[in-house]
Amino acid sequence: MLEVMVNGCSGKMGQIVCDLVEQRKDFVLKCGFDRNVTGEFAFPVFNKIENITEKPDVIIDFSVPVATFNILEYAVSNHVPIVIATTGFSEEEEEKIKEYSKKIPIFKSANMSYDIMIMRKLLQWLAPLLKDTDIEITETHHNRKVDSPSGTAEMLADSINASLGNSLHREYNRHDKREKREKNEIGMHSIRGGNIVGEHTVQFFGEFETFELKHTSYSRNVFAEGAIKASNFLVTMPDGLYNMEDMCSI
Repeated sequence: MLEVMVNGCSGKMGQIVCDLVEQRKDFVLKCGFDRNVTGEFAFPVFNKIENITEKPDVIIDFSVPVATFNILEYAVSNHVPIVIATTGFSEEEEEKIKEYSKKIPIFKSANMSYDIMIMRKLLQWLAPLLKDTDIEITETHHNRKVDSPSGTAEMLADSINASLGNSLHREYNRHDKREKREKNEIGMHSIRGGNIVGEHTVQFFGEFETFELKHTSYSRNVFAEGAIKASNFLVTMPDGLYNMEDMCSI
């Protein structure tokens, strides 16, 4: 039985993870952590690190960057593996996470969907074949999402750029630029509205035709299930930084 702590347990994704963990026979929901505890829980929930009395086998983090680093301190001090599904980290914060991974096993992915991993692999293959096109990435999410563009959109751009020798730069704001589009850019666009779980579209615009690759998530359960699978994988691994490709290659 794998004992789990959920960081951000009062949030929408945190609640979904808690519900799914409780439905499984091979997992136990040991406790939750959230600075702003709302509602009643059938398991211990803490809002201060120093008050945590339980030690889980693994932590699943669906929160915000500041809350992630708060629980990371606890994870390192107690050598507890952690699955980070939070997005919106700065470059400096990404480097800090890499440093933490030298002390504990960390699984980190901007998107916990298996199909998104397939999309990344397809883009790595497609981009060199369509290198002379104009590449644009559009992502659409619900109106409560804070970071923009999404971590998944950035991840897809990383995959494209890496396959092209990191020769492209990202254009986030053409409104102020008022210049002709450059050939060596990836356009990044964000749409926020309603309750859309997540949609990512990559378009390759040629002179006479357009190639489009699109992924749509219809349920947040996809991400929660992915995080639970990742936690099962992570507890078997030594200290280090892991992602979806590591898990799915085993």
